[in-house]
Amino acid sequence: MNSKALTSEAIDLLQQLINTPSISREEEKAADVLCTFMEKNGLTYSRHLNNVWSIAPHFDEQKPTLLLNAHIDTVKPVAAWTRNPFKAKMEGNTLYGLGSNDDGASVVSLLQAFRVLNTRPQAYNLIFLASAEEEVSGKNGLECILPLLPQITLALVGEPTDMQPAVAEKGLMVLDVDIHGKAGHAARNEGVNALYEALDAIDWFRTYRFPETSELLGDVKMSVTIINAGTQHNVVPDKCTFTVDVRSNENYSNREIYETACAHIKGDVKARSFRLNSSRIDLTHPIVQRAIGHGLTPFGSPTLSDQALMPFPSIKMGPGHSSRSHTADEFIKVDEIEKAIALYVELLDGLSI
Repeated sequence: MNSKALTSEAIDLLQQLINTPSISREEEKAADVLCTFMEKNGLTYSRHLNNVWSIAPHFDEQKPTLLLNAHIDTVKPVAAWTRNPFKAKMEGNTLYGLGSNDDGASVVSLLQAFRVLNTRPQAYNLIFLASAEEEVSGKNGLECILPLLPQITLALVGEPTDMQPAVAEKGLMVLDVDIHGKAGHAARNEGVNALYEALDAIDWFRTYRFPETSELLGDVKMSVTIINAGTQHNVVPDKCTFTVDVRSNENYSNREIYETACAHIKGDVKARSFRLNSSRIDLTHPIVQRAIGHGLTPFGSPTLSDQALMPFPSIKMGPGHSSRSHTADEFIKVDEIEKAIALYVELLDGLSI
C-alpha cells in the first residue's frame, strides 16, 4: 500500500476509535474495533481483557524482539468541549475527538507501520500491542500483558511527542502524609494545632533539593497538591493530612525518595506505589542514533507513560503534541499521521537492536 492509502485507512480506523468511548477501564468496545480491523486485514492477534496484540509471522527465538506499544484508553472529557468528544469530526486537515491526539494517532500509525514492516525481512521479531488502562497506570493494562509476551529487547512507545524521540521520562510517586497534633478548644491556649505542625513538613517538600540533577529531566520535583485538616472552626485540629506529587528523575528510585522524605518528616509518610519509576535509554543505543541521523532531537519528557512499567530499554515517540492531551477539542492533523507512519518505517526498517 502507498502512503496515501495507509493514511486513509489509519484515519478511518481512528474515527471508529473516537466514536467508541474508551475511558480507562472501559475499553472493551475499542478493543473490539481493533480486533475487527486486524482480522479484516489478515493479522493474527491475541487478546487478554482489553489488550490486543499481534506477533509478526516467522517469530525466531534467536532474534531480539521489538515491541510497538500505544494505549487505547482515554481520560474523561473536560467540561469545556465545544464539540461532541465521542464523535469524530473532520474539518479540513484536522480530526477532532477525544483520544485523537492521546493516544489514537499513535495507535493507528504504529499499527500501519507494523503492517508494512511485516512484509520486509528484519533482524528482529516484531510485536504490536494496543494496551489498556495507561491513563490510570492500571494493573490490567501493559503490566499484566508483559508476562504473556516473548522476552522484549526494546520498546517504542507511541505518545504525542511531535515525532521527536523522548529518551528519558520522569517517574511518578504519590505520598500521603499524616501530621499529628492534639485537639483542644480554639478559644483557649490548649491543644497542639496539627495544621501548624504540618507547616515545616510542607515547607520541606517545597524547598528540599535532591543533589543529583539530570541533564534531560532536571531535578526531582515534589509538589504538595492536596491538604485536609479540622472538623469545625472552634476545634484545634489534631490531624493534618496532605498529598505530595513526586516526579523523579533517573538518578533516584521512588523508594530512595520515599526513604529520604521519611527521614526528614515528623509524621507518617505512606507511598501509594513505588512501581512508576523514571526511565532512560542510552544515547548510544542504535535506535537513538538512527533517530539523530534523521535529524530528530532527543529530549527528556516530564509526562508519565507505560514506559515506567517496562523493565527493558524504551523510547517514546509519536504524532501530535503533548500540549493537546487531556484538553477540550483535542485534535490531530492528517498529515501528522501520514508523516508518522513513514518515519516509523524509516527508523525501524533494517534496524539492528
